Amino acid sequence: MGSTLNIALLRGINVGGKNKLPMKDLAALFREAGCEDVRTYIQSGNVLFRAVATPPDAIPSLISASIEDRFGYRVPVVTRTAAELRAAVEANPFAGAEADKLLVLFLADPPDPERVEALDPNRSPGDEFAVVGGEIFLHCPNGFARSKLTNSYFDSALSTTSTGRNWRTVGKLLELAATGD
Repeated sequence: MGSTLNIALLRGINVGGKNKLPMKDLAALFREAGCEDVRTYIQSGNVLFRAVATPPDAIPSLISASIEDRFGYRVPVVTRTAAELRAAVEANPFAGAEADKLLVLFLADPPDPERVEALDPNRSPGDEFAVVGGEIFLHCPNGFARSKLTNSYFDSALSTTSTGRNWRTVGKLLELAATGD
């Protein structure tokens, strides 16, 4: 516990008019869960916080349960420390790719190496992916809407939960984390 800056990434809120959750309400849930220095970034569920009164690894399930209790739907919550986010950015295997063609899926659990090995590299011709630690980097030159490299595919194949962020959002979260670290 303590002063480590963490980033929570919620999946599937305020997307296409579904699972509406005002950021002020989301920030309040984090404060109620014992977090301090709570800041949100854009409407898609990105929260920077310090877990002071609660162990950081307890926050995802606490927040997910609180959202279900108050708003009636359950959303996955994946967290990273600022240092883990920085390491993920530095590990990007597609560093030369256009930012709008790059997505990072953050995994809730480390993937089993055998399951990673079994992923189909040709599932979505023209698109590439790389599993690096607890992240999956997607390079989709033809756009994400047409790609068969989806959260559902990776969640099922790797037996975990993921939430994606485009490269610009990842960069902005890293910038915000650096100012609060």
